[in-house]
Order: sequence, then C-alpha cells, then structure tokens
Amino acid sequence: MVTSKIVLFGGTFDPVHLGHTRVAAHARKHIGAEKIVLVPAKRSPLKGFMPRVADEDRLAMIVLATRDDPAVQVSDCEVKMPAPSYTLDTIRMFEARHPRSEFYWLVGADGVDDLRLWHNITDLLDACNICTMYRAGYAKPDFGKYEAIWGPQRVKKLQRNVIATPLVEISSTVVRKRIAEGKDVSEMLHPAVVQYIEQHNLYADTQ
Repeated sequence: MVTSKIVLFGGTFDPVHLGHTRVAAHARKHIGAEKIVLVPAKRSPLKGFMPRVADEDRLAMIVLATRDDPAVQVSDCEVKMPAPSYTLDTIRMFEARHPRSEFYWLVGADGVDDLRLWHNITDLLDACNICTMYRAGYAKPDFGKYEAIWGPQRVKKLQRNVIATPLVEISSTVVRKRIAEGKDVSEMLHPAVVQYIEQHNLYADTQ
C-alpha cells in the first residue's frame, strides 16, 4: 500500500541554480509529494565529461540552495557510486529504503529524445513515474513515436506525467560562462551559492 509520494530530481547541478530549485518546487506541489530529493550524479552516462567541480562542492552548493525549503532533501548516493551511475539503480535503492512510497523521477523536455538511450529504460518506466517538465509557452513533448518500442501503456503513463513548469531561462552552462568572464550571476543563483563559489574560487577559469 502506497502511503507517500517522493520526487527525485537528478542531474549534475554544476552549479545548482534558481531554475533547478524553482521547477523542482513547482513539480513537487503539482504531484502532491511530501518531499523532493535532489540527486547529483557523479557523471551523466550520456555526457562525455565529468562535472567541472568536485562532488563535495556540488553537494555543498545544493544544500545551501535548498536550506530554506524543508520539503527538499539532498542525497549523495550517486556520487558514491562508480561513474557513471544509472537511474534505475537509484530508484531500486530508494524503493528498498521506502517500500511504501511511490516514486517520481523528473526529466526536462529537452532530454526526452535521450530517454531511449537510458540504461534499461523499459524497466525504469515500469519502476517509477518519469515526469517530463516542459516550459510554459512551449509545445508539450510527444511520446507517440515511442509506442512501437515501449508499448501503449508505458506511453500513456509518460503522457499522464507531463508537467508545465515556470519559464526560467537559466542554465548551468550560462552560469559557468558568466562566472569565467567575471560577470554578475546573483540573479541566477541562491545568494549562499554565490558566496560559496566566490569563497572557493569555483568556475573562474572554466566554462
């Protein structure tokens, strides 16, 4: 019997920015979940490079960025796994820890076409609710083209879990670029994250 809903939000968060935290909060409320857990990855299996800063720095920044919201937690489970980590393994771990919970994994609409490349994607689709976030004002993602390979029931499940989120034009790539150029990023990051980056001289020579 399901007694709670838990949202999991994975990514490199390099660095975590206000776009991440705002859409995460919106998605949690939309789903009606008790909490959301941010899960930084050691390295995405679909990216050919490691995050620009150390795992402990990314974790520290996420903790700072979410400290004002008691519904948000941070997990270091994936940074402790050998790289790359796989979402299905993370879901299985959380299922073992919270056997009465229903899980929702957030993905961005720009990553929908990459889902077919995910490790054991059909098992993942069966194990949890993949929730696709798309920006308000943009077209909804279309999963119809995957019906032949994933089956109609999985496609319907994906379509049920599409969430329109606030339009926040921020990306970690842009943040890193602005920092490397010595430009202001105070409107993109939590103030404590800005302070942490300055204190530790992060991203100053990398984009």
